[in-house]
Amino acid sequence: MEVLCFILACYGLTQILIYGTILNYIRPKQGKIAELFKCPMCLGFWVGLFNWFMFDVQFNILAAGFISSATSYALCMLFNDFGLNIKINKENKE
Repeated sequence: MEVLCFILACYGLTQILIYGTILNYIRPKQGKIAELFKCPMCLGFWVGLFNWFMFDVQFNILAAGFISSATSYALCMLFNDFGLNIKINKENKE
């Protein structure tokens, strides 16, 4: 249960840091740090390292970063503001 809470907290914090409009004024606009704030996989890793200190999880800090990175990216690709982000490609077989 604690791993699920960890994953959801990492995903939520990553979403807020990347897409939250309240942070538009303090979010960097250019440079290497700005690139970090555009990528859910990259920022998810650092969020996982930060959240490792907040949660009592039974895995090491690098595993926390990797788990957070993978799940933040996967959930960002699966869901968007309009629900499920599923594209169906229909090929014309003529």
